[in-house]
Amino acid sequence: MNNNSIGQVLRYYRKLNKLSVEEVSKFLEKNNYPAATKTIYGWENNHTQPNAETLMLLCNLYKIPNILEAFGYEDNNNRTNIILTEHEELLVIRYREHPDLQKAIDLILQISNDFE
Repeated sequence: MNNNSIGQVLRYYRKLNKLSVEEVSKFLEKNNYPAATKTIYGWENNHTQPNAETLMLLCNLYKIPNILEAFGYEDNNNRTNIILTEHEELLVIRYREHPDLQKAIDLILQISNDFE
């Protein structure tokens, strides 16, 4: 794995989820993949990269919806090539966190569920 954007993506999603480096370090330690805060900063600054297992744990912690796409790899299953703003990404994340409100939001936005 050698992608120069990995660190930027990890930092972006950590901050999006309002997590400190210390919280990430504790999470990894609880999941038997200990990493010092200095190591996490190293990943985020592209000095080093996490191994595959650690990267997957971070993606789960950061709730990264499409891992390949987030790290700059083409997703052939993607219907359109839409680039979301930070605000739009947050809207999607919040929408997914509230399945009980999705029908109401769909109704307000006049979105049909025909495609599901």
